[in-house]
Amino acid sequence: MTVQQRATLDDVARLAGVSAKTVSRVFSNREVVAPETVERVLAAAKRLRFRPNSLARSLRRGGATNTIGFVMGEFGNPFYYKVAAGIEQELAANGYALLVATTDDTPDGEERVVDALLAQRVGALLLIPVADDQSYLEGERHLGTPVIAIDRPARNLVADALVLENRRGAYEATRRLLELGHRRIGYACNPAAVYTQGERVAGYRAAMAEAGVHDTARWERLVDDRTVAPEQTVLELISGDDAPTALITGNNRMTIGALRALTAHGDADAMALIGFDDFDTADVMGISVISYDPVELGRDAARLALERIEEPTGFTRQVELPTWLVERGSGERPPAEPSHG
Repeated sequence: MTVQQRATLDDVARLAGVSAKTVSRVFSNREVVAPETVERVLAAAKRLRFRPNSLARSLRRGGATNTIGFVMGEFGNPFYYKVAAGIEQELAANGYALLVATTDDTPDGEERVVDALLAQRVGALLLIPVADDQSYLEGERHLGTPVIAIDRPARNLVADALVLENRRGAYEATRRLLELGHRRIGYACNPAAVYTQGERVAGYRAAMAEAGVHDTARWERLVDDRTVAPEQTVLELISGDDAPTALITGNNRMTIGALRALTAHGDADAMALIGFDDFDTADVMGISVISYDPVELGRDAARLALERIEEPTGFTRQVELPTWLVERGSGERPPAEPSHG
């Protein structure tokens, strides 16, 4: 890949037919500039992919700062802040600072948040993608800004990615429940269109198919946990006819919702439960989980970003980090009644 030279303020001035001082005023105090001039300057800046540098005093060689940007989901999810902690630890050890912004897991906010971080001339961008398309970053990548996707690959963008062994994790959890004698195993998570959930559902279905159970749709609930409360999703699943005797949940929010639903339904100590993602009180509550190290995920992402800063060319790669089953009691319960496939 050939890295293009980043446009300067003088480049914008030449294209817009104004002075460099006028361009500077447009980005710092545009109220004093005629509206038609502002429009011409902004159009030129957009065409050249020029970004005003609000951290000019900390500029490093090559036009970027010693700051790395990280765009994640909601602050309340332990997964995100643990990944951020790993990134920060690795960057601090190498003389870099971390800027964090959040999309609140809403696709519409991703490009806006990313654009705000890129305006800080970050040396690299780490991103947990939530939008359906990241092609808007292709131009920035050609300007030499490394883009690293975390937890799920970027879409319509050539970029490195660090993901979890989602499929294998769900497969092994399902196999464990099958070994205990379960055949009616439920699966509750977000829609399979989300990369992580699609991989996890695929692992669950593969294990069930190997056991001769092919009709799993009746025990699946793939519902967006931002629009429907997780406990409502699980309560509907366990209250129906032919209800499952075991349940796998696709993320920590769904696991907590499942615990509430099972308690309300009187099945808290009867149904087997394994959740994807560990959480702070899972060990105290005896909840079996498919676990991994989110801090190490962040560290690895930061290392890859630093490598790309030093050497921006070369083939991109997708790295999978291991998952493992942690048995604490809830996932080791046998069927409460004979199961019929």
